[in-house]
Amino acid sequence: MPTVLVVDNALFMRTAVGNMFKEWGFDVAIATNGKEAVDLYSQIQPDIVTMDITMPVMSGIEAVKQIIPQYPDAKIIMITALGQQKIIVEALENGAKDFITKPFDSNQLKMVVDNLLSV
Repeated sequence: MPTVLVVDNALFMRTAVGNMFKEWGFDVAIATNGKEAVDLYSQIQPDIVTMDITMPVMSGIEAVKQIIPQYPDAKIIMITALGQQKIIVEALENGAKDFITKPFDSNQLKMVVDNLLSV
């Protein structure tokens, strides 16, 4: 069973995204900030990660900067709000594989996930 790590400080987003992945047959792990994401990533080495950008303790960008040097093949999808294009460029330059802008529906996310997992 493939594993996803859903990283978001908002309970609503963690629940919504986690439920989408459960419907698609994924085992779901949850982190509420970038520091938890870095720690959990090394423990479970998930097949895919959804990473919010703006979080307390450690941002999604900082988490990407810590995960990618150790795990260059990590498939991290940044979850962004409108108007965060500059931050998305920084995330992609640091090894994030793709991004999706809120609000999104499950079909949009599924396309990005399928595309990354088929590489």
